[in-house]
Amino acid sequence: METTSTLSVIEKALEQGKGVLRLTPTWVPRSFCVPGRRIKLHPDDYYVLGGERGGIDERWFSSTTPAKNGPLTGENEGLSHVVFTDNGQEVQFLLKDAVSELKGELIGDRLWDEYGAWPMYSKFFDNMGPLPHHLHHNDEQAALIGQLGKPEAYYFPPQVNNHGGDFPYTFIGIAPGTSKEQIKECLQNFTKGDNKITNYSSAYRLEPGTGWDVPPGLLHAPGSLCTYEPQKASDVFAMYQSLVNEAIIPEELLWNGTPKDRIGDYDQLMEAIDWELNTDPQMMANRYMVPMPVRDTEEMKAEGYSEVWVCYKSDAFSAKELTVFPGQTVTIKDSAAYGLIMMQGHGKLNDWDIETPTMIRYGQLTNDEFFVSEKAALEGVKIINASSTDPIVMLKHFGPSNPDLIL
Repeated sequence: METTSTLSVIEKALEQGKGVLRLTPTWVPRSFCVPGRRIKLHPDDYYVLGGERGGIDERWFSSTTPAKNGPLTGENEGLSHVVFTDNGQEVQFLLKDAVSELKGELIGDRLWDEYGAWPMYSKFFDNMGPLPHHLHHNDEQAALIGQLGKPEAYYFPPQVNNHGGDFPYTFIGIAPGTSKEQIKECLQNFTKGDNKITNYSSAYRLEPGTGWDVPPGLLHAPGSLCTYEPQKASDVFAMYQSLVNEAIIPEELLWNGTPKDRIGDYDQLMEAIDWELNTDPQMMANRYMVPMPVRDTEEMKAEGYSEVWVCYKSDAFSAKELTVFPGQTVTIKDSAAYGLIMMQGHGKLNDWDIETPTMIRYGQLTNDEFFVSEKAALEGVKIINASSTDPIVMLKHFGPSNPDLIL
């Protein structure tokens, strides 16, 4: 056994955190979006990176995936950092580097042996308006440009949805009865103004406390609720709608994800659409998600907490919402490593102070985001709710094939 003095900073951080790492806030701007201003950033800081970069409307969690934000993308943009105090000095390092060094000790041998990386991340997506109808390619399509396919899911936390934004509805899929020729014509009309592709889709009103599952190949136009979005560690996509919220979408985003030798080939764009998935007449029954208790509700209540699955239809990731009731102390066990973000309340998680800030300055450290190693998850984390009135609520994001996900 090495002495603490000979351990690397990364090993020391895991040891002193007893298997739990504290993460710094990771803010991501989007030049084509208007922030919804619900992710607790200080009002003066939404455009702190400059107008050309756009407003900050995303916060990424447990991310080892760099943001693809064009030529102005900042160094390590989108990557989560661990913060650690070593001999009185504050040290930061990338979560990606921690995974590379600690391997299965951090994320578990099951995930490390199969993926050699932490294969998911989550985020808050916080846009004032809707996004264009778009899709994420499957593994086979994404491989043509050297990327991975991208399933994702949505959950709409009540704590960050005090207003619904400009359009709290999401278009999903293609209306049954639509022909492939009609959709192809929309794509061919992309540069002619409004290609009207959402004429052939259905919109669903978004409800806080619920969510949607979005597999690869499914067209979707996310609405304007602040969204918690677990997803596979990939950034592949293509925009199929040319005009949204009176803003023109650049044609290059239509061909984003298309191999260079097939740009201009509309059949290639059609191939990326999973037609059966998009025209499913049972779309709401198959893709909509309401919270599902992880075990007997009354048993959990008697022990001082409630925990529900909020994202559970994908094998690539899953997510839970944990509520610890006021004044309660609980020990929660999981069978896999996970990241967490605090949504409400304050108290302790093992030796860490946990709290939910009301407002955060850009660059400010917080005590609201952590990463729990597989070993610590299996042993169980002790959570103390220090309030007599306010519940602790946190969201927990897991990697693929969660052993506990048996519905």
